[in-house]
Formats: sequence, C-alpha cells, structure tokens
Amino acid sequence: MTGFNFQTALQLYRQLGGGQAVYDHRNDIKEVVPDCTDRLAENLKDWSLPLARAAEEMEFITKHRIQPLMLGDELYPQRLCECPDAPIIMYYLGSAPLNQRRVINLIGTRHCTTYGQDLIRHFIGDLQRLCPDMLIVSGLAYGVDINAHRQALENGYETVGVLAHGLDDLYPAAHRDTAKQMVTHGGLLTEYMSQTRADKINFVKRNRIVAGMSDATILVESAGKGGGLITTRIAMDYNRSVFAFPGPVGAPYSEGCNNLIRDNGAQLITSAEDFVSFMGWQSDQQLKQAHDKGIERDLFPNLSPEEQAVVDVLHAIGDLQLDHLSLKAHIPIGQLTGLLFQMEMKGVVRAMAGGTYHLLK
Repeated sequence: MTGFNFQTALQLYRQLGGGQAVYDHRNDIKEVVPDCTDRLAENLKDWSLPLARAAEEMEFITKHRIQPLMLGDELYPQRLCECPDAPIIMYYLGSAPLNQRRVINLIGTRHCTTYGQDLIRHFIGDLQRLCPDMLIVSGLAYGVDINAHRQALENGYETVGVLAHGLDDLYPAAHRDTAKQMVTHGGLLTEYMSQTRADKINFVKRNRIVAGMSDATILVESAGKGGGLITTRIAMDYNRSVFAFPGPVGAPYSEGCNNLIRDNGAQLITSAEDFVSFMGWQSDQQLKQAHDKGIERDLFPNLSPEEQAVVDVLHAIGDLQLDHLSLKAHIPIGQLTGLLFQMEMKGVVRAMAGGTYHLLK
C-alpha cells in the first residue's frame, strides 16, 4: 500500500502506533499525518485487496509453520529495531534464536575463488574454537554466502539465510539441500510474502537485514563493485563493525576488499584471532569457566568510564536490549558487546533471553 517504500511504511506504523491504527485512520490519514502524500492517502482508503492478500498469506504461513515476526516482538531481531528502514514484518522458518549474544555475517562475491573458500573454512573453524556461541548470517547466494553457511553447519554453528523472495520458493534451487539443513540448525528469514519473485532489487534491499541484524559484517572477497560492498556501506550507516580480508594486488575478486581497507571503510583482518581481538570478544568457554569457579561480583568493582556509563543507564532505566543500551550509553554495538562480556566476568551484569541485559545489584 506504500508502494514498497519501507521507510514510509515504518513511519506510519510507528507514528500511529501499529497497523490497526493506520487502518482506523484510512479515511482521514492526512489529518493525523499531515505530510502524507496525496497518492498514499488515496492508496490507504481501500484495503479490500491487501486484506484479502493478507488472509491468503496467513493461510500459507500457518500451513507451513512459518513464524511471522512483527517489529517489537520478542523474537524479532532486536538489533534491527532501531534501523530507520527496518521491516515491519518478517517471515521465519527455522529453529535458531535471532537474538543470540553474538551475531555476525559473512558476505562477498558470487564468484568465490579457492583463496576465498580457504579463508572461510579456516576463519569459521578457528572462530568456533574461540567463540562457540554465535549465529552466522548470510544470503544463501552462490559463492561466499553458501560457503559461509556450509562451513557454519560443518562446525556446529547455527546459520540463517536472508532471502530475497518468499518462502514458497528457493533461489538458487541448487542450494535446497543446504537450506533444509539450515531450517533445523538455523533458519531462513525474509521480509517478502509468498509469490514474491527473486527480482534484482530485492537482493539489494535484503542486504540491510543482513547488516542490521548483525554485530559485525565481514567481507571475504569482492570485485570493485558488488552487493557485498553495498552491505558494508549499510553496516557502516548502522554504526556496526566492518571487516575485510585483504587479497593479492590485481586479483579481480580482492579489489573491493583492498579498496575498502585502503579507504578506511573496513578493518583489515587475516584470521579469527584478529577478528575476536578487534571486537573485544573472548571465548564463551572462558566465561563459563569463570562462572564454574564461582566468581562473584565485587562490592565495589573497578569500572572503566564506559562500564560506568552502562551501569548508570541500566540503573536508571532497568533491563535493556543490546541496541537500546547502545543508544542510551552512546557506545557502538561492536564495542559494547565486548564491554558487556567483561562486565559479566566481573559479575556486574547478566545476559538474559532476547538479547536483554540486567544489572546485578
């Protein structure tokens, strides 16, 4: 009804407080939203066809046990919530929680070389040893995407593919077997209703979901232009951490990575150790060992200024999800995740379900 203008749809949804409110004001929308265009106001008057389509979609997702995720729902990817073009609704077929403590995406060219495949294999294998509790996201496309998903599965990670079409189909069909594995060890996520074709523009739009639901974006291989570079730009706009693997000078599918690093658009990494160090993340096993040893909170722990800012926000407001805490404390999410880990080690905060953090008093 908004002509697939995601920001306009989100503005209406938030300004009026939900879809029901937009419907209730279908005949006087310009009175409550004065800057609403004449065309949109006209579109919002007749809901007969959209509601019939919605009923059809409800039948489809019920039959196939697909979960609708509404903006604001507990299961909705919370990192996405504050993005200015977040989808109002997404459709999810899978088993993995989308609000795990750590979520990263690996992206890049559809023409992944042997060099790129080796990078992905070593990176994910080593990452599993350092940070075994993590969700890996990509786009299920040829090349870097499918290699990332398969290596995640091979190393025991849950992995989610963000699709550019409805869940009644799968593109490319060649990845169907991997997608079936992902449904039980991760999931398939899309903002598109069934019967939506995998048009080129949809792939560009889905990149914002890949970037927005992740703590960090990792570009493995990319030509001088490509979808991976679009995703890195979106991630930077969302204030997320961006990394890239360098490649040989003159190699066509390393040009994009090398240029991004040269222009300070991404942090150079060569290994999982590099990545974990830059993010300030430590092994979940270390945290478990600390808890097993019974480390308790000091009555007066030595807190850095950033840690004190987190404590002050949680004390004043109460439990907060990661993205909200990032905004209130004025600390980038990538830095904040490492900070919260250290605060857990000190017994100052506790991670709770849904990506929420609780101040221990």
